[in-house]
Amino acid sequence: MKDIVIAGLGFMGGMHAQVYRQLENARLVGVVDKRADTAAKRLAELGMKDVPVYASLEDALKKTSFDVLDICLPTDLHLPFALHGIAARKAVFCEKPLALGNPDARKICEAAAEAGVALQVGQCIRFWPEYQALRAFHLGGAGGQLLSLSLQRRASRPLYSDGNWLNDPSRSNGAAFDLHIHDTDFVLALLGQPQSVNSRATFDFSGASHIFTHYTYEGVVVHAEGGWNYPENWGFQMAFQAVYENAVVDYDSGASPTLSITRPGKAKEAMPFVKTGGTSSLGGGNISDLGGYYNELSHFIACLESGKPITEASAEQAALSVKVALAEIESARNNAPIAIL
Repeated sequence: MKDIVIAGLGFMGGMHAQVYRQLENARLVGVVDKRADTAAKRLAELGMKDVPVYASLEDALKKTSFDVLDICLPTDLHLPFALHGIAARKAVFCEKPLALGNPDARKICEAAAEAGVALQVGQCIRFWPEYQALRAFHLGGAGGQLLSLSLQRRASRPLYSDGNWLNDPSRSNGAAFDLHIHDTDFVLALLGQPQSVNSRATFDFSGASHIFTHYTYEGVVVHAEGGWNYPENWGFQMAFQAVYENAVVDYDSGASPTLSITRPGKAKEAMPFVKTGGTSSLGGGNISDLGGYYNELSHFIACLESGKPITEASAEQAALSVKVALAEIESARNNAPIAIL
């Protein structure tokens, strides 16, 4: 059994709290949140009113014993909280992106490695059931060679974050970083590091609010886009299409079925995948499905219980995603390709 303290009980912290309630080998024993009344109300809504709320991480470390610090705070706060948790010898789960910049991401990686502290990052699309199904199909080889891959992540402008930090580029780096990094990370998980990126973007007060990127790989065309410059009532969509020699795999979060496969000479059919975690009972944010969050936290806790190293969404993998996503934004600003070295 691992005891957890969540830092930040906003939309993402609420999702994580619901997952821990389901996991038999995890127990939420505290929350760190400056908005104590709001956090307590949210815990009560989740049926977890007995979980204490602390004003600071220092306070939580003094008053309770725990094994894991789960950081669900704005990205600009990831570095100080991660370093504090590592220094206290707590296993750390940190929401994505790992940090705002490459130097801070490297500091977290190096601190965790030096301290021998387990650290996993919330790049949940690696764990999202439909994306897991595509990855398994890809590795199995039944489709033959992958010819092209396109991914989309589109959302209404996020207006739910505390202090509207998501729309402050000094805190979030905009949609091209906070939102689009999901697909950047999945491309890396599926195909490894690209040779270069070539991007174009729409820029506004929140930074790069919609980005379109071509990733250079040998023998396959890869393109991804992500943006949140849509009207408030537009909604949310995540999607991909993977074209193989012998199959096409399609996913659309708004379709039914969400995941399908088309083989030569056969009608399009639903592609099976394993659903986990159920849905959230809280509002806010783009996604109510707990599946990817459930899978990533279940994986993290299982690694801690078994003593196995973190091999998915590790600190180093997340740092590479930060590096590539920042290169995409640089490419868009300069209207030129950027080599990934």
